[in-house]
Amino acid sequence: MTRLNPYISFKDNAREAMEFYQRVFGGDLAIDTFGSYDMGQDPADNDRVMHAQLETPDGFTLMAADTPSSMPYNKPAGVSVSVSGDDEAQLQRFWDGLTDGGSIVMPFETPPWGGRFGMLTDRFGIDWMVALNASPAA
Repeated sequence: MTRLNPYISFKDNAREAMEFYQRVFGGDLAIDTFGSYDMGQDPADNDRVMHAQLETPDGFTLMAADTPSSMPYNKPAGVSVSVSGDDEAQLQRFWDGLTDGGSIVMPFETPPWGGRFGMLTDRFGIDWMVALNASPAA
């Protein structure tokens, strides 16, 4: 099986972000630190996240890591993580969870093409789009 998964870079709060996403989406979260594998070139990196992976009951895989002190950090830009589907109640829960502490760019409302659509930036500076698929035309 081949998969395409978002992999988000953080400065030093990947653990906090991934635990937040686990509360929003559910699932199993695995976190390895640089210290777990003796990979920290700087002792300050030992507790930072080298790799985190969230596997959700819906089949989402979200990965993340902290940027080690030996590398420049570039804030994610120009990319949004998109969640879409047919379960309005579930998508509303995801929207409500992701907006907690974040900022709404476009409310989760009905766009001209139908369904519902919204855009937000979460409390960690990550851009998200949430889309309820439009009902098929009768």
